[in-house]
Amino acid sequence: MKKMRILCEIITIIFGNFLYAAGVVFFIMPSNLITGGTTGIAISIHQYFGLPVSYFVFSFNLIMFILGFFVMGRKFALTTLISTFCYPIALELLHKMAGDFVLTDDILLCVLFGGICIGASIALVIRAGASTGGMDIPPLILFKCFRIPVSVSLYVADCVILAFQAVFSDREKSLYGIALVLAYTVIIDKLLILGTNKMQIKVVSNKITVIKAAIISEIDRGVTLLHGQTGYLEYETDILLSVVSNRELSKVEKLVHEIDKDAFVIISRVSEVKGRGFSEGKKYL
Repeated sequence: MKKMRILCEIITIIFGNFLYAAGVVFFIMPSNLITGGTTGIAISIHQYFGLPVSYFVFSFNLIMFILGFFVMGRKFALTTLISTFCYPIALELLHKMAGDFVLTDDILLCVLFGGICIGASIALVIRAGASTGGMDIPPLILFKCFRIPVSVSLYVADCVILAFQAVFSDREKSLYGIALVLAYTVIIDKLLILGTNKMQIKVVSNKITVIKAAIISEIDRGVTLLHGQTGYLEYETDILLSVVSNRELSKVEKLVHEIDKDAFVIISRVSEVKGRGFSEGKKYL
């Protein structure tokens, strides 16, 4: 079982890197869009010195991998090993296969689908427990050595990379490039929490014992009772807390109000839940 899980993670990482390369080869490079990260640096070097993008990416990733190995340790290096070699190889293969083929000349489509490919690929690799390597590593090293927040150094690095590319790009392409970076950033954020967000429900009622038993028996979800006090009349009361899936939310609401139509219900979205019934299998006592 463990070997199968590791194999699935490796396949996911490889697929993610090929998807990233596809976004660059079929959408970013043909439309001369600017972008951040290692690819952005490679495009800048290619424009100034003519060095193929895949060659620079491989060299840069290898240097960052070695640096990460000595500074961050062996465990961290292992998570970036596949991406270090897979991404530049995928770039070179797809670039040779594509040749002069142009999928679309519409720059808006290039921004949209380039953003989807890059965002989805990075999210896949991260969810597989790995790193894309390259420009991901310097911010982590800066955080470890100087406690500079990773998000700050990443944003600064991307801004500098975009500025270098803006020199040889016209203003319109530069604006499209910024839109591309924003697009894949949003997609990464959305995909990283996809399928992990749940609904938290709190119930204040005089019939909390009946509601608790109904949720446990009919919805098959655990509940926690929080002891509280009403603000105005200062009555002692129990507050029921439970976490359910999006599908189960309407069932719970209906169930609660069937038992007590005056029940006070608070619903909020939580980004991730760990524990029995969610990240682990249910355990019945």
